[in-house]
Amino acid sequence: MGMAYGSGARPLRVLVAGGGIAGQALAFWLTRGNHRVTVAERFPALRAAGAQVDLRGQGIEAIERMGLLDAVRGKLVDEAGVAFVDARGRAKATIMANTSGRGRQSLTSEYEIMRGDLVRILHDASKDDIEYVFGVSVDGFEQDQQKVVAHFSDGSSGEFDLLVGADGQGSRIRRAILPADFDPYWRVGIHMAYWFVPRIASDSNIRDTYMVPGGRQIMRRSHNPTETQVYFVMREESEEASAIHREPVERQREFWAGRFRDAGWQTERFIGGMWTSPFFYSQEIVQVRTDTWSKGRVVLAGDAAHCASPYSGMGTSGGLVGAYVLAGEINRHPGDLPTALANYDRVLRPFVDEIQGEVNPRLLRLGMPMTQRAIDAFQAATALACFLHVPDLAARFSAEDRGGSWELPENPAPISTA
Repeated sequence: MGMAYGSGARPLRVLVAGGGIAGQALAFWLTRGNHRVTVAERFPALRAAGAQVDLRGQGIEAIERMGLLDAVRGKLVDEAGVAFVDARGRAKATIMANTSGRGRQSLTSEYEIMRGDLVRILHDASKDDIEYVFGVSVDGFEQDQQKVVAHFSDGSSGEFDLLVGADGQGSRIRRAILPADFDPYWRVGIHMAYWFVPRIASDSNIRDTYMVPGGRQIMRRSHNPTETQVYFVMREESEEASAIHREPVERQREFWAGRFRDAGWQTERFIGGMWTSPFFYSQEIVQVRTDTWSKGRVVLAGDAAHCASPYSGMGTSGGLVGAYVLAGEINRHPGDLPTALANYDRVLRPFVDEIQGEVNPRLLRLGMPMTQRAIDAFQAATALACFLHVPDLAARFSAEDRGGSWELPENPAPISTA
């Protein structure tokens, strides 16, 4: 590939902790800047499970600049819209996706894809140029002016120029570079669990949302001919709810089954399928907010740096955009990491502030009413808005998507170097 892009500086040895969306997108661009990248993923194989994610605004553009938009288009989930249903499964209101090609995506994006498919697309695009190490995590590190030494869970260690923590919202690397008493989590008092159940005939390509008194919600969406995703969501601000996500998965399942047992609609089917689901994931909805994303030769990327939460609609897009910006700065200043990392913060911070600001806890709570009366009122208001085409028009005539008017900087590297 010739010399490093942008200058005569020598290629960097970069260790990326975490082989998710941000980690792989970053590795993709860094190898195009001629750097030597190792990705350490603590999972024994590519972590290609997970729920449906969506691409919006600048995230769609980032994928396009990687040359991967066609690959993504080939794996899109057909989700035509979102219906709010009653206990008998009847739609009270339906908001369709905005497929006009103009304005912003609605509740459903035109670019809905399973997380696993996106992870595999990124992997296929980068795996030939990157060293992947599976089943190994970065347990610690020390650094000086010249290098960072990473210690791995298998007892080995390695020397690198840069360590990137792309290890998700619970990032261990972040914990190591922030003050011990700092809490990076901005909580909204909402918890979520999701898993797969077998698809049945009545599961359509419209996402069903069922509201249950007590600030609870069940969502059903179907992504392929045999599988349906189930989401249980609830408002709760208890120690128990915050702690459950670190318990063994059996305990998590019991907790969620207990909280939703009386919920009605298809709850029995969903709880029944919970025990045999190929995967089960439980999380507190948080944003990661920290005023520093790096320390010396260690930098955070994706959810580890700026998790925006599923309610922003920009979590995946944010990870792709952040990786794009970070790689661009490293590729442009390979001989001057302090400048590269300072630029990363300066350029990306306004975008992160924008997508995190989209999440309004008061509005979220409004969409998760405590009483049946409030649920009826919410559905009536939504039905009226739909009847008047309000969501459709709002989406279509919105000047910009959720990332606002912030623009992607120039390409991190020439894409034609392959």
